[in-house]
Amino acid sequence: MKYVAIIVSMSTIFKKTALVGKHNSTSVSSNMLRLADFLRQRGHAVVLSTHATEFCRMTDLPCSPLTQIAGEIDLAIVMGGDGTMLNIARDLVDHGVPMIGVNQGRLGFLADVSVDTMFTTLDEMLDGDYLAEERIMLSCALERASDLKFHTYAFNDAVVSKSTMGRLIEFEVYIDNKFVYSQRADGLVVASPTGSTAYALSAGGPILHPTLEAFVLAPICPHTLSARPIAINSRSEVEINLIHADDARVHFDGQQHQDMQVGDRVIIQRARKTVRLLQPSGHNYYDTLRQKLHWGEKL
Repeated sequence: MKYVAIIVSMSTIFKKTALVGKHNSTSVSSNMLRLADFLRQRGHAVVLSTHATEFCRMTDLPCSPLTQIAGEIDLAIVMGGDGTMLNIARDLVDHGVPMIGVNQGRLGFLADVSVDTMFTTLDEMLDGDYLAEERIMLSCALERASDLKFHTYAFNDAVVSKSTMGRLIEFEVYIDNKFVYSQRADGLVVASPTGSTAYALSAGGPILHPTLEAFVLAPICPHTLSARPIAINSRSEVEINLIHADDARVHFDGQQHQDMQVGDRVIIQRARKTVRLLQPSGHNYYDTLRQKLHWGEKL
């Protein structure tokens, strides 16, 4: 994966744009209306996701569920925060639709176009002056007695952890069918490079540049002094077997979850397709780290 600087004529790209807002939120409504008008004045065909219409009361534009129009659009502009971007990425990854995030959340690692300057920034990006970045997506499966119980994608991470009882769980980890370790802990985070600055970072994991071909495995509060996070090749298959637990769950991007039983397996692989994020041409990942995490400020 790599950053690619692209400058092309607007007439060749982004003819049909989906406008997506944070689900169940009225806080983005006025900016969504302004953004829809801006796009139409530029000559883009604009379609709204269903819940954007519900909360913004825009009735003069076509409206469809995002999953139904994903194969027809050239771009999705997402207004919200990183959580919204995670959710939308799962809907779009199989269709290769690029995304631009307009931040109305808190951190803004993924949605990094400022709402205060969005029209100037988007004007340049929609004319083709942007950085295109491919991001790894996780393909996650929960198996029970050799049967597939659940499958989904995760942009940030898959987390096997204790649930409501609050007691340690015991699990085994295999990488490419090779035994790695057994662990008693609160859980384990398997993160993409994008997710390395999320839960995995809080669990002591390293920061991975988003273009690295790697996963992070970070134990959560392990009951040993020797357990350490590791980074592995993103082409590896990670298997987590639940050995003992009073109750346990597997979480995907902190937005979906499934209860687990002893004997269940979680299989995590790299998804076949990547998520394509478009960033402003002046985007610098290290600036983002300093600004969002207050990391490595120049003295």
